[in-house]
Amino acid sequence: MSASSVEVTLTKAGRIKVGYPAQLLTDDGTHIAVRAEWAGTGVRDFGFVRFEPGDVFTEHYWRDRWYAVKEVRSSDGVLKGWYCDVTRPAVLDGDQLTVEDLDLDLWVSADHSEIIRLDEDEFEESGLAERDPKAASRAVQALDELELLAQRGQLTQSLHTTA
Repeated sequence: MSASSVEVTLTKAGRIKVGYPAQLLTDDGTHIAVRAEWAGTGVRDFGFVRFEPGDVFTEHYWRDRWYAVKEVRSSDGVLKGWYCDVTRPAVLDGDQLTVEDLDLDLWVSADHSEIIRLDEDEFEESGLAERDPKAASRAVQALDELELLAQRGQLTQSLHTTA
């Protein structure tokens, strides 16, 4: 990999969920931004948005926040919205960016008309609250924070500031 490339690895419950190459856009020591094409195979239709081959994700990770925010654009540059993952803080080691998914997610449509909390049932079923109550509490706080930022129209502002 070149100096401007990283391998993003998303883990879940100790297993690799997905890995993909990305272009490193910035790393200020706290905030890491990368750009990558949709890493899934084929189309993923959530009902409220479709992720398709050629979609471009500009992904924002932090070493001190319990979430990641991914701006999603179609292959022709049209903004679809933001997919927010609740995660443990990101770890960048050389050209390896690793993030642990904690199940909770938030979708914010491009016009902010839809703000949808996702996967709360998966989070409950994961058993994280029993295994690691502090992490579970931080995860719920992160989802609440993301939702509040989205409701206030401040989600994109938060991408360029440190906590």
